[in-house]
Amino acid sequence: MTGNTDTGDKPRDGSRSPDATQGDETTEEAARHKAKMQKIKAARDRMAEARQGEKGLIIVHTGPGKGKSSSGFGMILRAIAHEMPCAVVQFIKGSWDTGERRLLTGHFGHLCQFHAMGEGFTWETQDKARDIAAAQKGWDKAKALIRDPDIRMVLLDEINIALRYDYLDIDEVVAFLATEKPEMTHVVLTGRNAKPELIELADLVTEMSLVKHPFRAGIKAQAGVEF
Repeated sequence: MTGNTDTGDKPRDGSRSPDATQGDETTEEAARHKAKMQKIKAARDRMAEARQGEKGLIIVHTGPGKGKSSSGFGMILRAIAHEMPCAVVQFIKGSWDTGERRLLTGHFGHLCQFHAMGEGFTWETQDKARDIAAAQKGWDKAKALIRDPDIRMVLLDEINIALRYDYLDIDEVVAFLATEKPEMTHVVLTGRNAKPELIELADLVTEMSLVKHPFRAGIKAQAGVEF
């Protein structure tokens, strides 16, 4: 019988156990991660400190993917949460019974005006003169709302479609936004195929890309997702 009382937890050659080595590596990894995040935070703090200005933005959501109007209405809800008076002008959807229309008119009418000025998609009306008249009426309403300095955000939903088909004059729209929009008013314009002139003017442009869409698999538009 020997006097060795080694329990096996410590290697006899004096090296460290695998568990101890793994623990050291985990501690070192955590330290590296913390140092990396500290550098990123410092950089972000410097960026934030250098950007203290505010202005009313011209925001464009375009592209073939879903989410343009959804994003615009999300911004409207944010404005409402901050008790900022806002307004919506819909250029295409007309009398559709949409979830956003129900919510805004039914619960937030004191903060958000909602104007459905369109009469449906162009392939539904099949009347160009009627479409042009509806678009112009919507644009006249939009200009009045934008000119009101008490309204902090105006969503022009699907106006890009009216501009694409030249139902509205892009030069007039760009000139108005550039010269008559109050300094602190945000204007959000949605719809695919945004005109280059509008993209050039805008402060923020997002292009939604199409990866997959259920419509192509035979699934119809559904409440809560599409409207």
